[in-house]
Amino acid sequence: MNFAKVDTLMKYFADNTVPGCALTVMRGDEILFESYAGVKDLKTGEAVDRNTIFRQASTTKLFTYAILGMLYEEGKFLFTDPVSDYLPEWTDTKKWIRRPNGSVEYVPIARPITIKDAVTMACGLPYMMGTKPDAANPTELGMSNVMAELLKNGQPTLREEVRGMAKVPVMFDPGTHFLYGFGSEIAGAVVEEITGKTVRENFEERIIEPLSLKHTGTYMTPENAGDLVRCYEKKQDGTFVDISEPMDNNIRRETWPMGARANLNASAADFAVFMQMLANGGTYKGTRLLSPGTVRMLSTNVLNEDQLKDFTNDYLAGYGYGFGFRTLMDQGAGNHNGHPGAFGWTGGAGTWAEADPVTGTSIVYMHNMMPNEELYHHLRVRAAVYAALED
Repeated sequence: MNFAKVDTLMKYFADNTVPGCALTVMRGDEILFESYAGVKDLKTGEAVDRNTIFRQASTTKLFTYAILGMLYEEGKFLFTDPVSDYLPEWTDTKKWIRRPNGSVEYVPIARPITIKDAVTMACGLPYMMGTKPDAANPTELGMSNVMAELLKNGQPTLREEVRGMAKVPVMFDPGTHFLYGFGSEIAGAVVEEITGKTVRENFEERIIEPLSLKHTGTYMTPENAGDLVRCYEKKQDGTFVDISEPMDNNIRRETWPMGARANLNASAADFAVFMQMLANGGTYKGTRLLSPGTVRMLSTNVLNEDQLKDFTNDYLAGYGYGFGFRTLMDQGAGNHNGHPGAFGWTGGAGTWAEADPVTGTSIVYMHNMMPNEELYHHLRVRAAVYAALED
């Protein structure tokens, strides 16, 4: 294996496209290669290193889905169970339809929303983390109204959000389309109801502590604040503006309740350990978190032909979607030089993670920048690393 070209690519990124970035590649239980380039703070010039922590955004979800896999193995639920078995407020969900004359009608959904519908983003609710008072469709407007009411009392808990959204009409019958969004919050609420603990407590007890992830957490603390990268907005002229302050409200204990949505922060090396556990079939250094069969289930495509049309774009080309994990189905369509079955996900500020069960390898790349330019960075890293692994 020769990672020289990968290291060159990372340095190019840091010199030309991002303030700083990190990459960790693992196989078995060991690091094969790591590269850190650029700075975590443009003001101080402090360099990115192995301990540097990045805001995970949507890669946080992978922890939730892995925990659901653990609870499934414990017999605590079935993915075919209606969500309402655990969250009773979801018993009488409606959908909206628009009639030819332009009027909107609210009708019962064809069947109850299941936990699988939530995890596979097939429940009919998009994201709504703030408010959108000018929303054009009844689902988004209803979600916006719920958030507006909840936010009057400060940041709501996850259960408050999920309970409030139960009254909102969904956009389609469960399982008929793919719509990335609120399904992950419903899944998190199910975890909380089953365990009697918050999502972030489950993160700590079921993943962070067993895997000894020393540079991973859900809050910014005095101990880890110095390792957290600044997040930058990249302007059209290539200059960077620090936007960390508003983003960090959701990782401060004083502004973000324990029971609110958990926002994971982790180093590339730590997150690679989590991904390597999955690449190993659920075990890392003798600690088993999941069985190989459950890992295969979580990472197997479940989208039908219509849902795949909803899912596919230039960035996701060649992939399907399983129980919260994107999974490679077609190398040619995806211009992907890895192996079918490789699975993972992406975070909105620039994080990317993929596990390859064929070679037992994990790859984790991170930067924190908006827009994240994921198509440019992630696919180049993917191509260079997979080539290096077979060099």
